[in-house]
Amino acid sequence: MDDDQRLRYSRHLLLDDWSEEAQDRLLQSHALVIGAGGLGAPALMYLASAGVGRITVVDHDVVDVTNLQRQIIHTTPRVGQTKVESAAQAIAQLNPQVQVQPIAQAADEALLNQWVPQADVVLDCTDRFAIRQLINRISHQHRVPLVSASAVRFDGQISVFDPRLPQAPCYACLFPPDQPPEETRCAMLGVFAPVVGMMGVMQAGEAIKLLAQIGSNAAGSNAASNATQGSHPSLAGRLLLLDGRSWTWTELRAKRDPACPVCGEIATPGP
Repeated sequence: MDDDQRLRYSRHLLLDDWSEEAQDRLLQSHALVIGAGGLGAPALMYLASAGVGRITVVDHDVVDVTNLQRQIIHTTPRVGQTKVESAAQAIAQLNPQVQVQPIAQAADEALLNQWVPQADVVLDCTDRFAIRQLINRISHQHRVPLVSASAVRFDGQISVFDPRLPQAPCYACLFPPDQPPEETRCAMLGVFAPVVGMMGVMQAGEAIKLLAQIGSNAAGSNAASNATQGSHPSLAGRLLLLDGRSWTWTELRAKRDPACPVCGEIATPGP
């Protein structure tokens, strides 16, 4: 880390729990962000501003004027551009040291199997149940921690699914693939912009803690033991629910389901 970087990231380096080694880990890390909409927009900005060295962002959509109510990485002049190119431009202005790989494609199994193994953390910023299940399955197969969130109307939720931790559940443990809910997308039901922004910012926060290894779920062989100590536990095994009407939180605890088709004892490889 050079002097310019020490100045740029000085407010992190002043933290008692932060160090130059933590910042160096962040600078050398790779985050895969799937979705550059309401969740991905703030998540990308905080990942970049914090100094995540490499960000791959996947989204097939283009910027629409209706996105601008909440997708703060995009701007009015960039309406009509692909969201990934718009996001890359914003990140370049915010922190030109970050390497951005924009992929203007829908995330399918082939794409995820190509990019998930290259990442140190995956952020699921999508809004459909089927793709969430696919991202979870492939992240689990490649043992890459997944930070997942969602928001609709005034409600938000967030959790971390870390396959490196023996007792930590995956997304399918909490939301079984064979029990799809009624689709609740903000395009049909609306969403309170600050709620989706909060969820995206929290996704970035969880990812940054994992990448810098300042949390209790540090990467590597000590992940399981570190899960029981440290002052910054990740959300692995915890699902936070936000009611944006009253700004109240509910926390649910969860363990790995032995019958889970993805991570349980009877799990079978995906197609």
